[in-house]
Amino acid sequence: MSGFRLAAAEGTLPGTSLQEKFAFVQSVGFHGIELSGRGDGIFAARVDELRAAARAGVVMPTAVVHMDHFIGDFDPARRRDAIDQLKVLLSTVVEAGGTGIVSPHAFGLFSTKLPPFTPPRSDEESRRQLVEALHEAGEHAVSVGAVVYLEPLNRYEDFVVNTLDDAASIVDEVDSAGVAVIADTFHMSVEEGDIGAAIRRAGSRIGHVQLGDSNRLEPGAGHYDWPETLDALESIGYQGWLAMECGLSAPVADVLPRVARLLSGGRTS
Repeated sequence: MSGFRLAAAEGTLPGTSLQEKFAFVQSVGFHGIELSGRGDGIFAARVDELRAAARAGVVMPTAVVHMDHFIGDFDPARRRDAIDQLKVLLSTVVEAGGTGIVSPHAFGLFSTKLPPFTPPRSDEESRRQLVEALHEAGEHAVSVGAVVYLEPLNRYEDFVVNTLDDAASIVDEVDSAGVAVIADTFHMSVEEGDIGAAIRRAGSRIGHVQLGDSNRLEPGAGHYDWPETLDALESIGYQGWLAMECGLSAPVADVLPRVARLLSGGRTS
């Protein structure tokens, strides 16, 4: 899996600047930084910092939406705001030299597996509104040279997009070069009956991968089958990034070298 590049989450890294954080990730076998895409203009206000870091050689392939509302919100005003803010994030990440923004349909808004079990909006209407939002965001993404990476979340965190098949069907319906699937290994460990098969079915729709073991800690800290996932990604010709999106069981300086060895086929001890 030597062809896969590893990104660490910005918020876990030591250093007071992106340049210092990047020097650290390189020292532990990683290759880039996944940024925190905070809303309310916070990420956009960093544009000069991001441009300067990119000019200095810092590699920042992606950013993750970090907001309290998303494009699938039940409230029309909050949904509208989330779409508008996603477009701002997309415009900003390209200034860092990045490829796109990771976003779920909605995080923690509703689960059909927990009381009261029945959402206030039908599944059909939720899907229609999601496709509509992604049409708009995808069109903007194409215009700025970026991609919206639609993230399936497990059944307790979302009620519409839980599996790679779910995300792939929506991406197919949107049919935009500005929208792709992101595969998160933690969520796959909950939802996919056959992870390798799910990756192969999604195939070229997968534009990004995030890493978390079965316990939502770093790769190697749980019982997730990493060779299966890496083999499946190789089989579909995946050329993108593997980005940490998980908790850490120990200090970052100890964890990241172990992850780099594990995902390059080396020993973890």
